[in-house]
Amino acid sequence: MANVTLKNVVKKYDTKTIINNVSLEVNDKEFLVLVGSSGCGKSTILRMIAGLEDITGGEIYIDDKCVNNVHPKDRDIAFVFQSYALYPHMTVYENIAFPLKMRNFKKDEIDKKVKEAAEILNLTEYLNRKPKQLSGGQRQRVALGRAIVRNPKVFLMDEPLSNLDAKLRVQMRSEIKKLHEKLQTTFIYVTHDQTEALTMGDRIVVLDKGVIQQADKPEEIYYNPANTFVGGFLGSPSMNFIKVQVDNGTIKFNNYEIILTDKQKEIIQERKEIIVGIRPEKMDVINSNYEFEVPVDISEMLGSEKIVYFNINGEKCAAKVDTQKPFDKDITLHFNTNDFLFFDSETNLRI
Repeated sequence: MANVTLKNVVKKYDTKTIINNVSLEVNDKEFLVLVGSSGCGKSTILRMIAGLEDITGGEIYIDDKCVNNVHPKDRDIAFVFQSYALYPHMTVYENIAFPLKMRNFKKDEIDKKVKEAAEILNLTEYLNRKPKQLSGGQRQRVALGRAIVRNPKVFLMDEPLSNLDAKLRVQMRSEIKKLHEKLQTTFIYVTHDQTEALTMGDRIVVLDKGVIQQADKPEEIYYNPANTFVGGFLGSPSMNFIKVQVDNGTIKFNNYEIILTDKQKEIIQERKEIIVGIRPEKMDVINSNYEFEVPVDISEMLGSEKIVYFNINGEKCAAKVDTQKPFDKDITLHFNTNDFLFFDSETNLRI
């Protein structure tokens, strides 16, 4: 349908910069997820693409056409809000049909498009109900239906699942992903939920303080974060970061000496201090070349696995272990130094 391009986009409120020189290319038919903590600017970017927020500087293109001065209704986009934004006095049918009526579509064409959207979203039997008679998931599907009938070039979704319970969120994640595959349209999706980002996006853009920290495929973002912010934001629990001194290719975890490989020595070069990053699920692996014992601060049972928390070099760390793994006050962990990632201790950038 359409690609979306942001070129050096800036958004300021008075003297405060919310979006700082963001450039981004969203490919045609791509499912792109903008993710970050509250206040990072992800929803502001979405609203600027929609035309609901003016931009302070830069350019926004939809389908290679600059839309800086194009009215929202003329941008050929559909916006799905967090709050559903349904009309309570209208039926499901009337809610879905509303944007078509506003554009003076013929009655028979409206009927056809509404019924097609309802069938895609399994809403056919609810067309005569009012929103108050629906569950949260059904209301969200109505909001999606209202967007689908427009047949827009771009779908913009602002945390559409945040009001749903955990089980329903899982269900709706897969439904939205299937919807994208069926419609073959460009989707730009905003969330603060890292699980949504990792499971739904063809590509993820991680934002912090109005700046893109990394934009890449989910597996690349997870396993090869560009900096400690990205590594710490994605993953539950987040990546462990341990500041260590380097002495002739050797580092210390508590009182244990760990010798780095020749390749790792090349990576860190002559640095005397680095930050070592390692995922919690990599702290207790079968094919390990090191083990060490640490006192456990607290543990959490999560069904098939257990999370244990402890300290390394004064840093709070976590490990995912099998629920059957025996331990009392202390636990023995096994890891492979090949799972280490290295970050600069001053810039926090991946080395």
